[in-house]
Amino acid sequence: MYQSHVIWHFRESEYGPGGEGLRYILGEDDDLPTPTLFTEMDTLQHDGDDMEWKESARWVKFEEKVEEGGERWSKPHVSTLTLHSLFELRTCIQTGSVLLDLEGYSLPEIVDDIVDRQVADGLIGPELREKVSFVLLRKHRHQHKKPMHRSLADMGKSNNCPASECVCASVGLRAYHAQSRSMNDISDTPSTDQLKNKFMKKIPRDAEASNVLIGEVDFLDKPFVAFVRLAQATTLGGLTEVPVPTRFLFVLLGPHGKGKSYNEIGRAIATLMVDDLFSDVAYKARDRDDLIAGIDEFLDEVIVLPPGEWDPKIRIEPPKKVPSADMRKSVLNLNELGQVNGAVGGAGGGEDEEMPAPHELGEELQFTGRFCGGLWLDIKRKVPWILSDFSQGFHIQSISAVLFIYLGCITNAITFGGLLGDATDNYQGVMESFLGTALAGTVFCLLGGQPLIILSSTGPILIFEKLLYEFCKSNTIDYMELRLWIGLHSCLQCLILVATDASYIIKYITRFTEEGFSSLISFIFISDAIKKMVGSFKYYPINRGFKPDYVTSYKCECIAPDQAAAMGLNVSVPLADDNMTDLYNITGLDWSQLSKKECVKYGGALLGNTCKYVPDLALMSFILFFGTYSMTVSLKKFKTSRYFPTMCRSLIGEFSIIISILVFCGIDYLLGLETPKLHVPTEIKPTRPDRGWLVMPFGKNPWWVYVASAVPALLVTILIFMDQQISAVIVNRKENKLKKGCGYHLDLFWVGILMAVCSFLGLPWYVAATVISIAHIDSLKMESESSAPGEQPQFLGVREQRLTGILVFVLNGVSIFLAPVLQYIPMPVLYGVFLYMGVASLAGIQVHFTCFWERIKLYLMPAKHQPDFSFLRHVPLRRVHLFTLVQIICLAVLWILKSTVAAIIFPVMILGLMVVRKMMDLIFSQHDLAWLDDILPEKDKKKEKGGKKKKDNKKTKAAAETESDEEPKTPLSPPVKILMDTIDLPKDPDPSVTPPTQPPVSDWE
Repeated sequence: MYQSHVIWHFRESEYGPGGEGLRYILGEDDDLPTPTLFTEMDTLQHDGDDMEWKESARWVKFEEKVEEGGERWSKPHVSTLTLHSLFELRTCIQTGSVLLDLEGYSLPEIVDDIVDRQVADGLIGPELREKVSFVLLRKHRHQHKKPMHRSLADMGKSNNCPASECVCASVGLRAYHAQSRSMNDISDTPSTDQLKNKFMKKIPRDAEASNVLIGEVDFLDKPFVAFVRLAQATTLGGLTEVPVPTRFLFVLLGPHGKGKSYNEIGRAIATLMVDDLFSDVAYKARDRDDLIAGIDEFLDEVIVLPPGEWDPKIRIEPPKKVPSADMRKSVLNLNELGQVNGAVGGAGGGEDEEMPAPHELGEELQFTGRFCGGLWLDIKRKVPWILSDFSQGFHIQSISAVLFIYLGCITNAITFGGLLGDATDNYQGVMESFLGTALAGTVFCLLGGQPLIILSSTGPILIFEKLLYEFCKSNTIDYMELRLWIGLHSCLQCLILVATDASYIIKYITRFTEEGFSSLISFIFISDAIKKMVGSFKYYPINRGFKPDYVTSYKCECIAPDQAAAMGLNVSVPLADDNMTDLYNITGLDWSQLSKKECVKYGGALLGNTCKYVPDLALMSFILFFGTYSMTVSLKKFKTSRYFPTMCRSLIGEFSIIISILVFCGIDYLLGLETPKLHVPTEIKPTRPDRGWLVMPFGKNPWWVYVASAVPALLVTILIFMDQQISAVIVNRKENKLKKGCGYHLDLFWVGILMAVCSFLGLPWYVAATVISIAHIDSLKMESESSAPGEQPQFLGVREQRLTGILVFVLNGVSIFLAPVLQYIPMPVLYGVFLYMGVASLAGIQVHFTCFWERIKLYLMPAKHQPDFSFLRHVPLRRVHLFTLVQIICLAVLWILKSTVAAIIFPVMILGLMVVRKMMDLIFSQHDLAWLDDILPEKDKKKEKGGKKKKDNKKTKAAAETESDEEPKTPLSPPVKILMDTIDLPKDPDPSVTPPTQPPVSDWE
């Protein structure tokens, strides 16, 4: 070894070293994507004179090492490479044999071609041909196999060959060659152990293998290096631990004493082979220079960690999110990505990080200018997916989603129906709520544009119904007839909005409005669940006055009516219909033996200090409520835990809500306490006896009412439009990776039609329910089945279909016949489901974008403890606080409005949020709003125009630079010298060559 210098000349180019070559390679059109590479590194093991290849590490995306002491694989971790090993690898590729698109179908054939090339290039002498072949054809032992107790020499005895003749270095070359063939245990077909290897589940189906062979031998005086790419991926029997066809082969054999260096070079090439950019280069490389250019580009992106500031022995855990491979492969970003952490001022990342990607709602909200143009495009967009909308619903995940959303909908229907019955004197009640939910939901999921949206009644509609009934009652106007005309006018107004493409104004709703609206609805769900739970303490108070020591003095007895009257107690005996005779024959009753209910039934009086005692049902209800919520959250997280196999964890995670409900329903049943239960109507008849199922439009109100009803209908239309479309925007966000397109106009069309139908039948009005819709999407999310060890399962999208929604609402309709079963479900358990829906919806909003809830927590954090949010890198903290304060004030105003009679103008206040957002353009710069919110469309257009001008200027400059490349006006920058210990260059290197084209004089030759 001689100390020498490697001279690198970095061109002043935006693409860096090798960038021009990579632009050409990666720019080639190729319909077939690059397969995933499974890389295995085997090291040569010596046991006396015996040799075998032993698996030491493997890569799918992250590195796993064989831990000899524990006889197991290590945890997947990020490969940490020395910069020295990368430069040595570069020299190996530069000086060794490179065989691209080699025609080889067996390992002996490939080995012969490698050795022949080495001999032809003068890298090894002919006398070493058989020795190298013998070493490369030794048996491979993988980690799932136990060590072989019998040596390879002993195995050779079965062929009547003495062991000494097989392993002794003094044997003739021909004997070595013959022995290598007779002792070759590598078959052309995979073994049983390979086929049964469960690790195949972690490898994609179209994957190919890259094998790295590293070893020390005593017959070489300088390294033997070969890089091979086969023309066709070939299964080489026992070479790889899994039955994956091999495409690449890297061989490094060298003299003894440098095993650690060889091992690091092997880890370096293995890490490069699983790198998305380099693997693409390796597949498309035309010659040695392309591979070197790929290594140079990898070196450009390498981040160096100072050796004194971290412990190299620490294994870096795989990150939850990794940079996009598409971004790295983008030609324009090839040189910029390596500067993300080290850019001056911390901006990093070049122009791509100057402004975040704008939120685009897609072509569905483009203004067509034609009559029903948007509706027609929605229908054309949805027709091709009709069959898949049903076929994709046949999956076990759909069962969990149906049961979960069904329980949420039925609880909401019962709660809303009860409140509506109180507000309208039972003109609409629980029965109407059940049938309306079933009818509207089924029709919408069957024919709507976005079947993942769940329809439900909302709080503002309830308040509107209450005010409308009070108005009708005080002015002697028939409530049901007026309500019918309001529904018809609102339906007509919705159809006009559909015909004029009015939904396009939704594109002016930015994250500011979405966050405020969604957070408000989520907080309403959470607060209502808690209020209902707290209310149980009023009806079932805790017995604070109960003293166990005085239990002997507690008593309660039933007293006959005549004795109770004599004692001055207010009692009355139940009378028959004629109000003259007693309803029951109470003569001869033993009042002391009657139960509490029987005593009250027959008109007796309860006397004693324990007559009002009830078990601690409030405490039990709280246990059921919080237990259901906490168990559901825990089981949801169980999917990403370390316990049990993946399939088991997935099933538990998907059915977490159902499991929690069944567990706490079972606990309630076993204890036998009279906790409040779910009450479902058992007969299909109107809640109010004096109304029918069809509302007539004429005959009960003056004619002017039919016209004047258009005014309140306008308010209902605004409510329906805003609630429906904002919920649809949240559901259709690009973060959900929906592939079948949206249907804003088609959705509003069917909501308007259902308004008219429900008005004729006297059923409640329905609109998109934000929280339940988000829960529906969350229950149908799909993740990749096979993922590399250490890699988080990739979110693939949502199971878009109509079947789950249809089944949910059909079950709502038939719930009347399920009353004997549903009566065992405690209401506190359903309140717990409500709480989970609200919290999960709030968490779901945060997944889509950094929720303002995270920004609220920044108020309580010192700067040094604040998370590394991207907007904090680009926006001053005081501006972030000001933006969050505006959102808090808007949310507080909305909360106050919804809690008062003014809740009827709630939809108008949603429009007010859009006005507030428009005014914020006067306070915040477009740069700040781009990071904290979305840029309004007209601002975005101006930005696009400015961007086009900049691009044109850049193209002009680039063309000028291209022309000037022929006659450069400035000299090359001085070379940067990097000290290397093990690479020897020629004594008089030519400084103008970058990289050196002549192989350096070193021990790598």
